[in-house]
Amino acid sequence: MASALTALQGAPLPDRLVEVLPFGSGPLGTAIAALVGAAIVGSLMMTMTAVAGPWAKRKVTAAFTDRYAVNRLGPFGLVIIVADAVRLLSKELIVPEGVDRPAWDLAPIVLAFSALLGFAVIPMGSGIHLADPEVGLVYVFAIASIASLGLVMAGYASNNKFSMLGGLRAVAQNLAYEIPLILIAVSVVLFAGSLQMSEIVAAQAEPLVTVAGFSVPTWYAFVNPFAFVLFVIANLMEVGRNPFDIPEAPTELVAGYQTEYSSVYFVLIYLGEFLHIFLGGAVIATLFLGGPAGPGPASIGIVWFIAKIWAVYLFTQWARSALPRLRIDQLIEIGWKGMLVLALANLVLTAVIVGVIA
Repeated sequence: MASALTALQGAPLPDRLVEVLPFGSGPLGTAIAALVGAAIVGSLMMTMTAVAGPWAKRKVTAAFTDRYAVNRLGPFGLVIIVADAVRLLSKELIVPEGVDRPAWDLAPIVLAFSALLGFAVIPMGSGIHLADPEVGLVYVFAIASIASLGLVMAGYASNNKFSMLGGLRAVAQNLAYEIPLILIAVSVVLFAGSLQMSEIVAAQAEPLVTVAGFSVPTWYAFVNPFAFVLFVIANLMEVGRNPFDIPEAPTELVAGYQTEYSSVYFVLIYLGEFLHIFLGGAVIATLFLGGPAGPGPASIGIVWFIAKIWAVYLFTQWARSALPRLRIDQLIEIGWKGMLVLALANLVLTAVIVGVIA
């Protein structure tokens, strides 16, 4: 068993599980290994989300705003995670009159699973990598964009004018910022020469410069900091955090597209929101921060990867606490007249640099 794992160290997790699980390498064994691998990655992400939503969000916001957060239930208030889960899941699911029931029911599922499926091609280190297709980056953006469909479904099907406005705002925002997001990612592809996520990570492994025995890695955040800053801002817009939380805008739209949801449906929407934040952090870590690379042995790569994801999460929470919300017209103008132009300029500049180096 040990020799098989060593030989397949660079293979995706399901391929290695086939060698370990007692089901063989036939169709059944392959299917079971894929399900087990997906369960491992899904459980990891769901656990992080469970910590981030009910507990970490409150703690971080309280720290930024000089207030007390949850501190009564368990050490550091951690048992609030269980308390909130029981409270929300035990509430009655209220279905408003006049909703378009099939779309209303499906929207929370679409929002949660569109983010969860995106982790399938993310190389997390320590052998945790479900799949490695040659078009992995395209897959991530394609699957994550399905969330826009879920937002529209939730807004339209709720039979509520505030929900409808939230859904329309979400579509306008995603259109304005997904295009710059993809253009910035293309500039990384020009450097790496591949759409394969593992190849993008591998391209950042060589040292960029060595000073006094200390090597700075070729992370694209160092190679092209302009693209890194643009991508972080565009990602903030994509996940709907201040100053870009226009689709929810509590002071204007009650809660936007999620106004009419309660109980387990609200939990799924809340889950999808934080999963998208972590997916955005995973993409940033992969494209600009060397993926699971970090000091120490490669076996702890997953630790560094999770640390980078949480760093992005903490940045989004800082933005939520510190930055005022823009108006919808300001947001759209920044997207089309600012971010798009800067993303195109970055792409042209990157192409010139890569061409000169080549």
